[in-house]
Amino acid sequence: MKKLLFNTLKIVVPIALGVWLVYYSYAQLDAKQRGELFDAFRQADLRWLVAVLVLGWLSHVSRAWRWRYLLEPLGHRVRFWSSYHAVMAGYFMNMLLPRAGEASRAVTLYRLENVPFERGFGSILAERAVDMVMLLGITGVTLLLQLDKLDMFQERILAFRAGQATDAAEPDGINWVLWVGAAFVLAVIGAAYIVWSRPALRARAMDGVRGFIAGVGSVFRTRDKGAFLLHTFLIWGLYVAMFLLGFQALPSTSDVPLAGLLAGFIAGSVGIILVQGGIGVFPAFVALIVGLYMAPPEGGGLIRPDALAIGWLLWLVQTAMLIGLGGLSLLLAARDRKPNLP
Repeated sequence: MKKLLFNTLKIVVPIALGVWLVYYSYAQLDAKQRGELFDAFRQADLRWLVAVLVLGWLSHVSRAWRWRYLLEPLGHRVRFWSSYHAVMAGYFMNMLLPRAGEASRAVTLYRLENVPFERGFGSILAERAVDMVMLLGITGVTLLLQLDKLDMFQERILAFRAGQATDAAEPDGINWVLWVGAAFVLAVIGAAYIVWSRPALRARAMDGVRGFIAGVGSVFRTRDKGAFLLHTFLIWGLYVAMFLLGFQALPSTSDVPLAGLLAGFIAGSVGIILVQGGIGVFPAFVALIVGLYMAPPEGGGLIRPDALAIGWLLWLVQTAMLIGLGGLSLLLAARDRKPNLP
């Protein structure tokens, strides 16, 4: 019963947060701004969004190819299409169940190439560690580009706060931060206690740790370090290019400076990490950050309708691609799996 409740909360809470942010970001717009939001949807140049879709797909192709370099030092030479279908099926499963993508990706590769789950999963975690380094690097560059804009941020935020009757509401906001932080700490402690107190769970956790260590070691043991790094930079270059091109779809967002676009990219990435699939969070975070680099919205507030529209369009393009191509890969992987494997 406890396990069912825990698994249910893992799914319901992130989705509820995303849905709430959808409502909240929309509710912050007045009637005129809501009209501007839907006008922006209608005015978007779909050719730029098609380019975003193509670049997104190429990034997943590159990720599938790069994964093979991590698996080879572990003694597994896998076919490209097996790697590709496993990657895309993992993305598809992530849209359905939070944090299920990595496990389903390793399971799919096991069924297609007989790669043990622990090794496949460990290589995925190692890959995530490399990607986190790349994200931190882009974040560092982005922060350096913001140093001369700190005064602008402060003025915009103070202007927004001055327009709100928040004297009574401010303590509630602080309380919410404290409550969320305390709940997170308690959840981490509780999860650690449950895992450590149950031998079966502890054994599975240790298997995962050993697999992760093996995966990290494969990064250094791969014979194609240059190709691995090339694909790593290519993947993240395509991610950034997707974001930059997406903002060309509207005339009013096409002249956002590079610093603003990179800041919006980081904000959107954080949103996807916080809530599986980024529903509600990705568009809201992107609009909130990028809007700081644009003229203040008419009618007040922090969120510009056109920036919010671009955030939603970018999210919809990526989500539609992952559902369509990921679902196709899931079907093809089920058809091509090795016999006598579950």
